[in-house]
Amino acid sequence: MRTSQNKSNLTISQMVDRIVASGKIARREHLVLTSTILSDDKISEEERHQINRIFDYIQIGRVKFID
Repeated sequence: MRTSQNKSNLTISQMVDRIVASGKIARREHLVLTSTILSDDKISEEERHQINRIFDYIQIGRVKFID
């Protein structure tokens, strides 16, 4: 799997795993995931699925925003 990285050098998979485990997402992380999925950069279907899972978890209240 190709590794997309944000400025913190965490892969999408690592970021998603941390968010799911903690149930919390920082606004900056949300921005990184949103810009990653909307950018023209190529991301794998697996990465796209992981990001969408976080967005779904936010909608159902399983993941909460922290500031």
